[in-house]
Amino acid sequence: MSNQKLTAAILIISDTACRDPTTDKAGQILTDVFTQEGGNQWAVTETQIVPDDVIAIQRRVVGWCDGEKSPSLIITTGGTGFTLKDNTPEAINPLLHKHASGLVHGMLAASLKITPFAVMSRPVAGVRNRSIIITLPGSPKGAKENLLSILKQLPHACKQADGEDSRIAHTGGVRALEEQAGIETTKLAQPHHEHHHEHDHSFGHGHGHHTAPKTYTSNDPTEGPAQRSRESQYPMISVDEALKLILEYTPHPQVVRVPVNGNLVGCVLAENVQADEPVPAFRASIMDGYAVVVTKDNTNSKGTFPVTSVSHASPGDAPFLQPGQIARITTGAPLPPGATSVVKVELTRITQQTVTEIGEEETNVEILKDNITPGENVREIGSDVKAGETVLRKGEVITAVGGELGLLASVGKQKVSVHRSPVVGVLSTGDEIVPHDRPGSLRLGEIRDTNRPTVMAAVQGWGFEVIDLGIATDKQDSLEQSLRDAMRKVDVIITTGGVSMGELDLLKPTIERRLGGTIQFGRISMKPGKPTTFATVPFKNNAGDMENRLVFSLPGNPASAIVTSHLFVLPSLQQSKGVRPVGLPKVLVTLDHDFRLDPERPEYHRVTVTAGSDGLLHATSTGGQRSSRVGSLKSANALLCLPAKEGTMVKGERCQALLIGLLISQ
Repeated sequence: MSNQKLTAAILIISDTACRDPTTDKAGQILTDVFTQEGGNQWAVTETQIVPDDVIAIQRRVVGWCDGEKSPSLIITTGGTGFTLKDNTPEAINPLLHKHASGLVHGMLAASLKITPFAVMSRPVAGVRNRSIIITLPGSPKGAKENLLSILKQLPHACKQADGEDSRIAHTGGVRALEEQAGIETTKLAQPHHEHHHEHDHSFGHGHGHHTAPKTYTSNDPTEGPAQRSRESQYPMISVDEALKLILEYTPHPQVVRVPVNGNLVGCVLAENVQADEPVPAFRASIMDGYAVVVTKDNTNSKGTFPVTSVSHASPGDAPFLQPGQIARITTGAPLPPGATSVVKVELTRITQQTVTEIGEEETNVEILKDNITPGENVREIGSDVKAGETVLRKGEVITAVGGELGLLASVGKQKVSVHRSPVVGVLSTGDEIVPHDRPGSLRLGEIRDTNRPTVMAAVQGWGFEVIDLGIATDKQDSLEQSLRDAMRKVDVIITTGGVSMGELDLLKPTIERRLGGTIQFGRISMKPGKPTTFATVPFKNNAGDMENRLVFSLPGNPASAIVTSHLFVLPSLQQSKGVRPVGLPKVLVTLDHDFRLDPERPEYHRVTVTAGSDGLLHATSTGGQRSSRVGSLKSANALLCLPAKEGTMVKGERCQALLIGLLISQ
């Protein structure tokens, strides 16, 4: 790097500038700082603008850092204050592999000399891969002052992050570094600092009391029980709020072109479909009988006529039918050229026959019907579907009933555009979890894995491809690797277990601290399923583009896992697939017995709904509703939506229920 200029990328974070780039002033000012004050060591290679959105910020920064030609330095400006939209530190912190608290301290110290209100800034600095990342204020003046306060130290930091040999770089000690950087030696350069600088390049050297501000909501697995939060730090949100967030972060459907065959069942059309050809494509007989020629003088009504040909429902040419002739014809067969109508066989009588190689054949037939009209008993060309007619519309689902698939086949469609169906992976977590089919007895503390096969069966039943991701142990390295491997295989990850408050509940900290993901919510006011967690994790696909992988971390108790799968995972998958509306069908049911209510949380009670002889839908509990009780799912075909309040809903009352299975008749 010593023979090349260091590269810098500038990211402007502003809703206003995103709408109107001409309103941004900070970008050019920061570029001028590098050009005019950077000692001819810098080249600003890129400047971009993104809105005040965590995902947009992360996508751009990760795209720069994880690319083949990552910049030496990434500077962001904006979003470091205390307003509701100031999310830059929260976006950047999870992405950092190392924190640079010394750089943060340097900027704050310089700013505090100018104004005591510098305490209102929340700068972040650190390293991701080989790039230094620093957040600056949105004010052009403040951004310039902060950058100038550390600009002379940044070349050394960037070279260290890029892998420069530390011993060579520090030949001559800190004094030599200061002279090389053009920094005047001050009394702050104490001898003990030189010792630390020589041996530690984690960007936290010698400043133990200047740690980067903690912005993670999840517990730090490296901390002991006394340091961990005793209560969840995630706000409790409602089911409706959770669904809104899920659908907000669920990707829009992707369009793919697929062949028309049985694999199309369950797909949602992404386009209107027009017929390539008419149906029927030829004039066809509606019934078995005789094709006749009706003339203007109606001479082919009653009377006896010679049978000159036979038309079966098979391809081939037929001779021209002249007036005074008739042809035997079968249902669906094309009318011979010249024929106008068909008389059904029941209105005819054989008057003369002959013996042929295939048996007796009629040679003359009497037509018993009078007043035959042109087109009688004939399906005209295009009478079912005209060429160019729209036969199916965008958004329609190809069902297993067969009507849609048959219609596509009938009009000659070979391929159609549909919304791509997301691929789902299911991962169980926990040292105590063993495969459900492992031979032998369980040891003390072991639990057979019921969640993985149960959730996988549910996802398959919804019509989505599902991949078995196995079982991850309660070790953060193992869990991180399992999730990274999964992101290369699937679009959506469902995990069960590890989302509560125990010291081995590692899903949330692994997603936040290891994968750079964002926990969109971590608690829901519901029963069962309170610790249900939904996260988005930035991921670079095979094309090199940044995407978000969705992670649904569900509770480990089986009933909770299945209930939350139906309530939260299914709507997301449906939206990705283009299904509208999303979610479970809602019906009104009559209670067959009393149901006790929970005063604090709404409950999704597993019930069996039957269609009664009285024309009403009746709901009966499946029994004990403890979240660990798998038996509560047996025979359940609905979730009864019980409100959070004191008291009981009594027999005969009516209540909303969400169908998760087929209705049963009494």
